[in-house]
This record gives sequence, C-alpha cells and structure tokens, in this order.
Amino acid sequence: MRFASLGSGSRGNATLVEQGNTLLLIDCGFSLRETERRLLRRGRDPAQVSAVLVTHEHGDHLSGVALFARRYGVPVWLSAGTHAACSNGIAGSQIFNSHAAFAIGELEVTPYPVPHDAREPTQFVFGNGDHRLGLLTDTGSLTPHIERQLSACDALLLECNHDRTMLANGVYPPMLKARVGGDYGHLSNDQAGTLLRRIDCSRLQHIVAAHLSDKNNTPQLAVTALATALDCSPEWIGVAGQDDGLDWRELA
Repeated sequence: MRFASLGSGSRGNATLVEQGNTLLLIDCGFSLRETERRLLRRGRDPAQVSAVLVTHEHGDHLSGVALFARRYGVPVWLSAGTHAACSNGIAGSQIFNSHAAFAIGELEVTPYPVPHDAREPTQFVFGNGDHRLGLLTDTGSLTPHIERQLSACDALLLECNHDRTMLANGVYPPMLKARVGGDYGHLSNDQAGTLLRRIDCSRLQHIVAAHLSDKNNTPQLAVTALATALDCSPEWIGVAGQDDGLDWRELA
C-alpha cells in the first residue's frame, strides 16, 4: 500500500491511496483540469481512479468531485449527511455508514466521524491486511474514538492547520479566528502533537503534516511540533503542501 497527496490546504485537497489495482482519490477540491494535471504529476492517469471518497461538503474538498466522477465514470462514496448537504447531488453516489468498514477493491476503508462544522464529516483509515494508513484533517478537537482509530497505524496524514499564536495575532477577523480555533474547526500544531502522545505510534513508518494554513502556520512550526511529540528528527516528518502535495510514500 502507498499514498500521496495532490495538494493539501485551504485552496484545495486531494489524497491518493493505492493497493495493487485499486486507486482511491480522497476528496477533490481542485478543478478537473488541475486534478488531471496533478494526477499525471504523480504518474497516474485519471482513468485509473477506482473511486472517490468525500470527507465532507466544504468546497476545498468537494468542488471538483462531481465533474471528475462524471467525466471518468467513477463511483463517489460519502456519508448520508454529506450526501444530503450536496444540494445538486453527485451522480454515482454510494452512501457509507460512518461507523462501519467496507471494501473497495483491494482496500478496506474504515470511516470515522470527526467534530467539524459540516453535516456529517468523516475521516478514514485504510488497510490492506498488513498495514494501516490513517487520515485526519478538518477536525477541531480530539475524541477517544479518533484516538482509538488512529492508534497503531503504520502511517498518518495528520492535520497541522495552525499555530495558535499566529492565529491569535493574525489577520483573520475575530469570528473566523473563533471558527478555525474552535472545537469544530481545525487542529492546531499543539493538538496534533497531543494526539501523537496519546496513541500508539510504535508502528509508524511515515508521519505527514497536512492542511497547513498559509496565513497561520509554517512548515517549520508544524514539523517541530510533530518531531517534539515523537522525539524524532525533524527530517523524518513529511509535509503535504498546497501546491506540491506529497510524492508517493510506500508502506512495507
């Protein structure tokens, strides 16, 4: 199993998870042309995508999904709440239970609910029988259920949206600061570090900081927070950028 990011941040998100002939696209917040370009940059033809999974209905995760699915005839998996929040509907939609695992091709997908200001937001753990990849972005707070789902993963793509001091002193208006830093907003660097201290990280082969704010965070601050929590070298921490994403990481 391996994974890559096409881009991660407030201007668009998309993640790839691959096992054998199964290629999943998690979220698609870019235009069709940009998504195609970014897939080709990762060495994948858009027609190879087996299915699209949607975490929630915010535009930076959803805006490109319907057109991509229609162009390439791939099914779209999403929660009942997210489906209801998509006012125009998405052709080929498949509804999953946010508390039940299901299979797509050669991958087991385990969705789990997260606290975020959307209708029924979920994140995912992907498994191939030997390894587990955990994804967590777009959550404002940590829960025991999140910690159980992400414990003992072999790789984590983990939100480090903002540095609390930068957010407090930054240019956002007070209402937006409260939203981003609230219980239904986004994880700070400190919260990401707290999660790593609480869960079993003994199997980790890869840890990647994701969904960094370009106004309220820096890659260095995010990397430092995760490296401190794991007591590891900062060079071991990956970052999924907005423009460059993240190249393929293999689980072995």
